[in-house]
Amino acid sequence: MRPGILQVLLIVILVLVLFGSAKIPAMAKNIANGIKTFKHELKEEPKPVAKKKAPAKKKSK
Repeated sequence: MRPGILQVLLIVILVLVLFGSAKIPAMAKNIANGIKTFKHELKEEPKPVAKKKAPAKKKSK
Protein backbone atom coordinates (compact mmCIF):
# COMPACT_ATOMS: atom_id res chain seq x y z
CA MET A 1 0.00 0.00 0.00
CA ARG A 2 1.47 3.32 -1.06
CA PRO A 3 0.98 6.43 1.06
CA GLY A 4 -1.21 9.08 -0.50
CA ILE A 5 -0.48 12.77 -0.77
CA LEU A 6 -2.49 13.53 2.37
CA GLN A 7 -0.49 11.07 4.48
CA VAL A 8 2.82 12.49 3.23
CA LEU A 9 1.65 16.04 3.88
CA LEU A 10 0.55 15.10 7.40
CA ILE A 11 3.93 13.53 8.15
CA VAL A 12 5.78 16.61 6.88
CA ILE A 13 3.62 18.89 9.03
CA LEU A 14 4.19 16.70 12.10
CA VAL A 15 7.96 16.73 11.57
CA LEU A 16 7.95 20.52 11.25
CA VAL A 17 5.90 20.92 14.42
CA LEU A 18 7.97 18.46 16.44
CA PHE A 19 11.45 19.56 15.40
CA GLY A 20 10.98 23.11 14.19
CA SER A 21 12.26 24.50 10.92
CA ALA A 22 15.65 25.47 12.41
CA LYS A 23 16.70 21.96 13.47
CA ILE A 24 15.74 20.12 10.27
CA PRO A 25 18.68 21.39 8.13
CA ALA A 26 21.13 20.55 10.91
CA MET A 27 19.69 17.04 11.21
CA ALA A 28 19.89 16.56 7.43
CA LYS A 29 23.53 17.69 7.44
CA ASN A 30 24.38 15.22 10.23
CA ILE A 31 22.68 12.39 8.36
CA ALA A 32 24.54 13.28 5.15
CA ASN A 33 27.88 13.34 7.01
CA GLY A 34 27.10 9.95 8.52
CA ILE A 35 26.28 8.44 5.14
CA LYS A 36 29.44 9.95 3.62
CA THR A 37 31.59 8.52 6.41
CA PHE A 38 29.93 5.12 6.09
CA LYS A 39 30.60 4.98 2.34
CA HIS A 40 34.21 6.08 2.89
CA GLU A 41 34.75 3.31 5.44
CA LEU A 42 33.31 0.73 3.04
CA LYS A 43 35.80 1.74 0.33
CA GLU A 44 38.86 1.44 2.58
CA GLU A 45 40.87 -1.74 2.42
CA PRO A 46 40.49 -3.92 5.48
CA LYS A 47 43.54 -3.88 7.71
CA PRO A 48 45.08 -7.30 8.35
CA VAL A 49 44.58 -8.54 11.86
CA ALA A 50 47.62 -10.17 13.43
CA LYS A 51 46.81 -13.57 14.82
CA LYS A 52 48.25 -14.42 18.20
CA LYS A 53 50.06 -17.71 18.40
CA ALA A 54 49.08 -20.09 21.14
CA PRO A 55 51.89 -20.86 23.57
CA ALA A 56 53.77 -24.03 22.74
CA LYS A 57 52.73 -27.01 24.83
CA LYS A 58 55.40 -29.01 26.60
CA LYS A 59 55.55 -32.70 25.82
CA SER A 60 55.09 -34.99 28.81
CA LYS A 61 57.38 -38.02 29.09
